[in-house]
Amino acid sequence: MNKYELAVVVSAKIEDEERTAVVDKCKALIERFGGTITEVDDWGKKRLAYEVQKMKEAFYYFIKFEAETTAPAEIESRVRIMDNVIRFLIVKQDEE
Repeated sequence: MNKYELAVVVSAKIEDEERTAVVDKCKALIERFGGTITEVDDWGKKRLAYEVQKMKEAFYYFIKFEAETTAPAEIESRVRIMDNVIRFLIVKQDEE
């Protein structure tokens, strides 16, 4: 099992319950592909470095998880087509 972190930037134009549903869907995808979530970090609403889809602000979430090497590609392919996800990135964490 490798350690990964999924960074998700969610649209600020949606309601709180919709935003929670997007994050829950990301967590469900991780678990569906055999991952174990270790931590969810909610950074809240932050200003974007540059305008994306005519938005200047968005909500940032960081989900740390452990999974097999094939899981990130599967998760990424599904997060890519999710509504209200502006940007995302999965990075492998260094072993400490």
